[in-house]
Amino acid sequence: MKAKILTVDGKEGKEIELPKQFEEDIHPNLIKRAVLAVESKERQSYGAMPKAGQRSSAVLSRRRRKYRGSYGHGISRVPRKIMWRRGRHFGWEAAFAPGTKGGRRAHPPKAEKILEEKINKKEKRKAIRSALAASVLKKHVEDRHETPENIPLILESKFEDLEKTKSVKEALGKIGLNKELERISVRKVRAGKGTRRGRKYKTKCGPLLVVSKECSLEKAGRNLHGIEISQVTSLNAKKLAPGCVPGRLIVWSEGAIEKLREDRLYTNNIMKKEVKVEGKNKPKVEEKK
Repeated sequence: MKAKILTVDGKEGKEIELPKQFEEDIHPNLIKRAVLAVESKERQSYGAMPKAGQRSSAVLSRRRRKYRGSYGHGISRVPRKIMWRRGRHFGWEAAFAPGTKGGRRAHPPKAEKILEEKINKKEKRKAIRSALAASVLKKHVEDRHETPENIPLILESKFEDLEKTKSVKEALGKIGLNKELERISVRKVRAGKGTRRGRKYKTKCGPLLVVSKECSLEKAGRNLHGIEISQVTSLNAKKLAPGCVPGRLIVWSEGAIEKLREDRLYTNNIMKKEVKVEGKNKPKVEEKK
C-alpha cells in the first residue's frame, strides 16, 4: 500500500510505500484480548481489611450449664456480642457471623487478588499490527470518526516541531479534520456519582498523533480535547483501538513511519542491539519494544 506525505499546509508531497506492519489481517477478537490485558494493568487493587468485622469479642457457650450459655433462651447458637448485662441477664446481638444482622461479609474482595491478565508477546504484537491495518482502511475508520477522503494521514517531519496549540489545530484543519475537531470539542457532564469522583466530563475519542521521538508537539497538542499523542515506540492496543473497536483515526509523522520501518517495530523479527557487559566476553542481546 502506498500513501502520500502531506505538508503542514495540507499540500501533497512525495509518495512512499507503507511498512509491512500495515498488511496484517484484522482480528477483532485478538485486539479485544490485547486491550483488556492493557486495561487490567491499570486497575488498582482493592479489598476489605482481613479482620474487618472480627475485631470485637463475640462468644456464646454451647454447653448446657456453663455461665453465659444459650440454653433455655430460644435462640440459635451463633456467636453473639454482649451489648448490655444485668446480673446473669444479657442483651445479645449476633452482629459477628455472616448472614446475621450487622454481621461481616462472608467473602469480601481480597486485596491480594491478581487482577492483571497475561498475554503472549507474539499475540500482543500481532494485535498491534492488526489494529494498525484497520487504521488505514476507511470502512473501519469512518464508523467512529469524521474522516477526510485520503487515508492514511502522514505529515512531514516539520509537524513534530510545532510549539503552539493554535498551530497544531490549524495544521489538522488544513489536512481535512475540521469536522473531526468540531465533533470532539463537545464534552458532556457525566451522569451519576462519577461527577464527584474526578471524572465529571465525558470527552469523545479523537485522532491519535504518532511521533517518532520526544518533541514539542507532545506539549502543544495535549490541550486539545480528545486528541492523544504517543511516540511510535510506545504504542499499544488500547491506543490504537480504544474500547476494543479497531479503526482509530491516526495522524502519522514521516519520522514515525520511517522508524516503524527501519526498527521493524511490533514484528517477530525486531532489530536487536548488542550491549557490552563488563567482565564477560559474550555480548548481551537486548530487545527493543
